[in-house]
Amino acid sequence: MAVPSLDALVGAGFDVVAVLTRPDAPLGRKRVLTPSPVASRAAELGIKVIHAAKVDSSVTAQIAAAAPDVAAIVAYGGLIPRSALDIPRHGWINLHFSLLPAWRGAAPVQQSLIAGDDVTGAVTFLLEEGLDTGPVFGTLTESVRPDDTAGALLERLSHSGAVLLTQTLSAVDGGQAAAVPQQGDVSLAPKLTLEDGRLDWHQPALAIGRRARGVTPEPGAWTTLNSQRIKLEPVAMRPEAPALKPGQLALEGKSVLVGTGSHPVELTRVQPSGKKMMTAADWARGQATLESVVFE
Repeated sequence: MAVPSLDALVGAGFDVVAVLTRPDAPLGRKRVLTPSPVASRAAELGIKVIHAAKVDSSVTAQIAAAAPDVAAIVAYGGLIPRSALDIPRHGWINLHFSLLPAWRGAAPVQQSLIAGDDVTGAVTFLLEEGLDTGPVFGTLTESVRPDDTAGALLERLSHSGAVLLTQTLSAVDGGQAAAVPQQGDVSLAPKLTLEDGRLDWHQPALAIGRRARGVTPEPGAWTTLNSQRIKLEPVAMRPEAPALKPGQLALEGKSVLVGTGSHPVELTRVQPSGKKMMTAADWARGQATLESVVFE
């Protein structure tokens, strides 16, 4: 999510003196230490990278040594202490993927989809010690599409937001920026856990569909069968299908349906424990009697 903003700032002629990002993390089955995407892009551009899980006194000293006029922050996921906030003369300007004060926190797009918002967006605001409480410089809106997952919506916002961030910093540089206090109802968007991805088949189909899209790709939607976790890709609404009990499965042609608290939904792709993701139809062929299968 941060790479488009880095590219936009460099492309606009800003002198990016350093990039602060998380330490290299083990990825894949072989757990190979891998830099974050924005660290890789910074290295390609010849920009100094500061790796840090949190901004402590050592990291604050490195930031001070870089002597930035302003700090642009995108999806960092950690709190910035006052000692670091005070270093740039123009402060830290955060690109946040919601229409603040709605969805303050680490997972704004995910929680917005789960809640069923029709419109979301992004803002640039002056970072304070509080959680996403600072005054707002600029705003953009984005309509939520019926098939949007969190990953797809974040991808769009990362590019449109990069333009907003560049415009904001240009206005700050030219002395033309004016931040205004946030107005409206506050809602919180805490980081999602694995449990947030569990689908409750007693809920209405619409709520199940929203949750599945909101947790895709991470932490992922899932359910259980015979106490084994099964990962699911977003489901499709089937309001015309015959009623099924919550969690009950049925085959309709090549479609695999699941009962909910309202009308059935259709499974798209399924990943049983220890196996690769497959179409729901392929998975169903491996079940002896699908009608006797009930998701827990």
